[in-house]
Amino acid sequence: MWRTKVHMKTNNLFKAILLFTAAFAVGHTGFGQNNDLSEVWVADQGNGTFKNPILYADYSDPDICKVGDDFYMTSSSFNAIPGLPILHSKDLVNWKLIGYALDRQAPFDHFSKPQHGNGVWAPSIRYHNNEFYIYYGDPDFGIYMVKAKKAEGPWEEPVLVQEGKGLIDPCPLWDDNGNAYLVHAFAGSRAGIKSVLVVNKMSPDGTKLLDEGTIVFDGHENHPTIEGPKFYKRNGYYYIFAPAGGVPTGWQTVLRSKNVYGPYEDRIVMDQGNTAINGPHQGGWVELESGESWFAHFQDREAYGRIVHLQPMVWKNDWPVIGEDLDGDGKGQPVMIYKKPNVGKSYPKQTPPDTDEFSGNRLGVQWQWHANPKAGWAFPNAAAGKLRLYTDQLPEDAKSLWGAPNLLLQKFPALEFAATTKLTFNPNEELENEKTGLLVMGEDYAHISLVSKKDGLYIAFTTANDVRHGNEEKQEIITKLKDNEVYFKVEVREGARCQFSYSENGKKFKAVGGEFTAVPGRWIGAKVGIFAVRQDKINDSGYADYDWFRVTPLK
Repeated sequence: MWRTKVHMKTNNLFKAILLFTAAFAVGHTGFGQNNDLSEVWVADQGNGTFKNPILYADYSDPDICKVGDDFYMTSSSFNAIPGLPILHSKDLVNWKLIGYALDRQAPFDHFSKPQHGNGVWAPSIRYHNNEFYIYYGDPDFGIYMVKAKKAEGPWEEPVLVQEGKGLIDPCPLWDDNGNAYLVHAFAGSRAGIKSVLVVNKMSPDGTKLLDEGTIVFDGHENHPTIEGPKFYKRNGYYYIFAPAGGVPTGWQTVLRSKNVYGPYEDRIVMDQGNTAINGPHQGGWVELESGESWFAHFQDREAYGRIVHLQPMVWKNDWPVIGEDLDGDGKGQPVMIYKKPNVGKSYPKQTPPDTDEFSGNRLGVQWQWHANPKAGWAFPNAAAGKLRLYTDQLPEDAKSLWGAPNLLLQKFPALEFAATTKLTFNPNEELENEKTGLLVMGEDYAHISLVSKKDGLYIAFTTANDVRHGNEEKQEIITKLKDNEVYFKVEVREGARCQFSYSENGKKFKAVGGEFTAVPGRWIGAKVGIFAVRQDKINDSGYADYDWFRVTPLK
C-alpha cells in the first residue's frame, strides 16, 4: 500500500481511514488484471527494430534509470490519482505498467477536488544504496522525495525535502565523494522567475536541502524556458541534461562542467531537424553493458499528450549526441525506426494495458481518478466480472464534469482506436438526472450517457467547451432506452476526431451528435473513460455495472 504524508496535523484514525479507502476504492497493488498486449499500438516491430513513439500515450516528462538488467520509468501525473506511474522494461522498447508510487496526494483535502495542472510535475527516478528514489516538484508546495526497496512498492511516505512556491523538476546526484546534490528549475507562475537552474547541496540521505542553492545556469539569452534538468556524472564531468525553448517547439540542451557548481558549457545536442517530431526533449539517459547509450524523451502531440520516444545516443569528445547526426555537427535529430537496444537477448512484446474486462477484484493499473478517491465510488466484483460505479454528488461549485473528482479515466493509447463499453444502469427511482456513461475528457469534453428521468432512462449526448473558464454543458437527448442495458462506443481518428455511438444489442451501433475533436486537459493529453454522477444528495445512490471496457483498432 502506498502512503502519503500530509502537511498539516492529521490524527492517526483519519490517516488510517484514508489509506484504507485508497486501497479499497482504487486497489493498485503494482499489478493489473489485464496483461494482454495492446491491439492499437506496439512499438516492437518483431524484426529487431522498433518504431517511435515507444509509448503512444501521455507519460509526460519521462525519466528512466537502470538497475541490473532492468529499466524503470516514471512520469508526471499532475492531479491524476494514483500518481507517479512506474513502468518496467527489459529492453527499453517494451514497457509494462507495474504500479504507482502515490495512491493519493497531500494535502488530502486540497487534492480531494480536481486540481487541474497542479500536483506532481516532472519527476526523476534514481537507484541509490539499494533503494529507489523519486523526486518531484509540486509547484504550490515544494519538492518531495518518495522511496522504496522495490519498484513495485510499497513506497514510503513522501518527504517534503524543501518547502516553497515554484520549485519544480528536481533531480538528485550522489557524488563519488559522498556528497549529495539536487538540481531544480523554477515555475514562473509561482516563483516569479524562470529559465534558470539551481544546484543545492543535499543531505546524503536525500531528505533535505542544506543551503539556499547556487544558480548554475541562466538560459534567458540562448536557452529560454530551460527546465526539467537531469543530473549525471561521467568521465570527471558533471552533466545537466535540460530541455529549453518550450514544450512544443524546443530542443535538448546539455550542460557540462568539471565543477558541480559550474561554470557550465552548453550545447544543443538534439532538435527537430528535418523531422516531424516537434520539441524533442526532456527525458533520461541510460548506458548499457554493451556500451550503447539511449535517451528517452517526450514529444507534445496536443490531445494525445506528451508521448514517449527512444533515441540512440553516442558520446563524442565528452559531449552526447542524441538521435541521428546526419551532417556531423554534433546535434542529432529524432529517429522514427531504429535497431533495438543491444541488451544481450530478445524479450517478448509488452505494452501498458488499455482493455479491462473487470474480471479481477482490483481496478486495472491503467485507470486513474481525477482527484483523491474516496470509498463508495467503485467496487470491482470479480465473481460477477463487472465494475460497479455508484453515482456521486457533484461538488456544489461544479458547473460541469471539470469539477467532478470521480471520473475514472485512462490515457489515449494510440493515434487511432475505438473504446467500447457495456453497462447496465440502476438509478435510484426517487431521483432524476443520475447519469453514467463514456467520456472523452479535456478542457473541451464530450460524453454519451444514460440519464434517469421519471419515466425511464434516456440516452444523451453532451458536449462542453472551454470548461476551465466555467462554461457549462450542452445536452441533447437522443432517445429513450427500452431496457437498462446499453453499449457505448467512441471511435478516435487521427487528429483526435471522436465519433460517439450506441447500440442496444452490441452489434449495430448508431452514431450520435457530430464529430467531436478532443483537446488536451491542463498540461495533460485528453483521456477516455467512464463516470457516474448525480446532482442531488441522497442516502442511497443509484449505480451502474460495467461489464468491460475494450480498446480495439478501428474497423
